[in-house]
Order: sequence, then C-alpha cells, then structure tokens
Amino acid sequence: MLRMGGFSLRRGAVSSIRALMLCMVVAIAVLGLVACAPSSKSSQVAQDKEGEDVNISKKLSELQAQSNTSKDASKDDLKQKLSPEAYHVTQECGTEPAFNNAYWNNHEPGIYVDVVSGKPLFSSTDKFDSGSGWPSFTKPLSNDAVVEKEDSSFGMRRIEVRSADADSHLGHVFPDGPDPTGLRYCINSAALRFIPVQDLEKEGYGEYLKLFPEYVAQRDGQTKKASQSGQIDPHNQNDPSGQGGEKDATAHREVAVFAAGCFWGTEEYFRRLPGVISTTVGYCGGTLANPTYEQVCTDTTGHAESLKIEFDPAVISYKDLLRHFFRMHDPTQLNRQGNDFGTQYRSVIFYQSEEQRKIAQDVIASLTASKRYKKPIVTELLPAMPFYPAEDYHQDYLQKHPGGYCHVNLSLASKPLE
Repeated sequence: MLRMGGFSLRRGAVSSIRALMLCMVVAIAVLGLVACAPSSKSSQVAQDKEGEDVNISKKLSELQAQSNTSKDASKDDLKQKLSPEAYHVTQECGTEPAFNNAYWNNHEPGIYVDVVSGKPLFSSTDKFDSGSGWPSFTKPLSNDAVVEKEDSSFGMRRIEVRSADADSHLGHVFPDGPDPTGLRYCINSAALRFIPVQDLEKEGYGEYLKLFPEYVAQRDGQTKKASQSGQIDPHNQNDPSGQGGEKDATAHREVAVFAAGCFWGTEEYFRRLPGVISTTVGYCGGTLANPTYEQVCTDTTGHAESLKIEFDPAVISYKDLLRHFFRMHDPTQLNRQGNDFGTQYRSVIFYQSEEQRKIAQDVIASLTASKRYKKPIVTELLPAMPFYPAEDYHQDYLQKHPGGYCHVNLSLASKPLE
C-alpha cells in the first residue's frame, strides 16, 4: 500500500507539474501578445502621424499645383506684356538676329533697363561698337544688376548674363572687350528698353542724370539764361496753383516748319531738344490738298516730308533750332537725304514770319562764309505754306518702332551747339 501509495503520489505530482508548465506557457504567450500589441495611445499616435503624412503630402501637391498655376499665369502675363521676340529672348533663352535689332547701332545717350522689370542694367556711357551686331557694354550699371552663370548649351562653354531682378535672359559676357574692364557684355536688344537722357526724370530714373553732365549743363544753362531774361517765371508767381499753367506756356509758343529728309528721324531729333513742346510730321510745299503718303511718294505732288515744331522761345530760340536743323542733316544734298531720293526729301525752311526769314538768311550766310561745307547749301527758303499732317502711323514713328529706319545721328541732339 505504501509503495503503491507512493507510486500514486509521484504520478499526481507529475500531473500537477505538467499542468503548471502548461499554464506558464499559456501565460508567456499571452504576455507576448500583449507586449507586441500597441497601446491605444500608441495606436492613436501612429494613426495621427499617418494622417499628418497624408495631409502634408496633399498640401505639398496643392502648393505645387498652385505654383504651376502661378507660373502659367505669369507666363501668360508676360506674353501679353512683351513682344513675341522679347518673350522668346528673355524667357526661352533665345537670340535675336545680329545687325537687325533695335539698339546695336544706337549711339544716343541714355540708359538701358530690363524690358521685364524696368530695373536699370546698362548705360550708353559704357556702350561700344564691337562689330558683333548686338549692343555691347564694358560693364553693367551696378554689380548687383545682373547675375552670371555657366552655359554649356550648343556644345560651348560660355557665361550667360541674366537680370538679377526678373531672372531674364539677357545675353553673354566675353573676355574680349576694351579697357577698362576687358569685358564685352553682348546683350540682346529685345531684352532691353532704352530711356533717352531727356526722358530720365519723366520716367523715374532721374538719379542717373549724373552720368550725363553735358546734357545737364546744357539744360540748366538754357533755363538759367531764359530765367535771367525774365521770360521764365521760376517761382510760378503768375500761376498760383503751382501747376505750371498751360495758359502761360501757350502764350510763349511759336511755330517752325522744316523739311530735312525722312520725317521719322527729323521728328525724333527735334522732339529731344529742351524747349520743343510738340512735333507733328506731315506734308508741305506742294500743290495737292490733303495728300496721302502714297501720293507724296510718287514725287509728283511737290510736297516735302516736313516737320511742324511748336517751341518755347524762352527756352530755345528760332536761331538755335536752325543751327540744329543744319547740324542734323546734309543741306548740300539736292533732293536726297541718306538712302532716300526724290523731291519729297529735299531740304526746306518754311519761314512763318518776316523775322524768321531774316534769321534764316543770316544763318545760311554765316554757314556759307565759314566754309563748313565743301559744297554749296541747297536748302530752300520758302514762305509758310499749307501744312497737312501725315497719317497717324507716321507720328512719333521711332518712339513706336525704336529700331526703325533713321537717317539722322540722334546722339547729336543732346550735345551742345558749337
């Protein structure tokens, strides 16, 4: 019994141990599952993080879409603002044709600004004739006006020049320029807009007048002379409003009519002179009333391409207008100026009064006596005749088309008379 009982006791102990071990295994498994499973807070954090990632991704996509839309809108705006050539050059890194662009042969004083942003980029004081067919400068107006970057397009290694403000493509810079920099900034005309020296203040670039002391001295000298003669009211005493007074300006207006070849260049020259109030191109000296440009071009109407000038004699005298007239064209050429032939391109002074006739005779006699010209002066001196304004598309032609044909050296307009 004892043995049997002992045996039975060992079997019961074994069974108990087995049961205990089984319980332990189950408990470990359960604890493992609990340990591996995230808590409710961890789960929420993970879900929140996943949600944030989705939201961030969505927001980035939306911002990218907005950016693309903004860029597309900006491009559309620029296409409306710029000419097709200017857009191609500045936005697509294009290149305009050499010798067939607005400013490659422009010699007049002024500054060149970014056609997109209006930021000043270059000055005529740093411009030179490189023979390349594009405007060339030794340096920009300021170091921060442009940025330079390496350009390896077309299998070449060049340095591209872009405007810093608008990131517009301008051209390239080469190390083959003249002193003092030895650099040649070769720039597309289509990427620029030219501001003549006489328009700098009007267009908001008055600070750059300091680059052109000769023009400033001439302008200030004429104003001072007129003021001392009592013909200008410097303090607007006759104009309480202080606005300049159109009535007062009208009282001092006089008219001059000249013919000096193609009226496009003639008008552009005279409109740049201080004291010139308005200019109108037209036809004068012929027999046909209200002629058209096509009729005048037949060389049968007797008309000359002419310019009517309204000027303030308190600022510029009729004599000085005549001196400019003889300087800006060749008065020894008969029925011709520049590339234009025909009686419509003859040189004529249409005097408006006996006083103007006498002044014109004196100027012609003085020039003849000076032997300034190798050939005799053939300018006609005629009394006032009906003046017929030309078609609208001829008015201010070179303002509308800066690269248009011009037989005149316009840079002379800003230089003092000799």
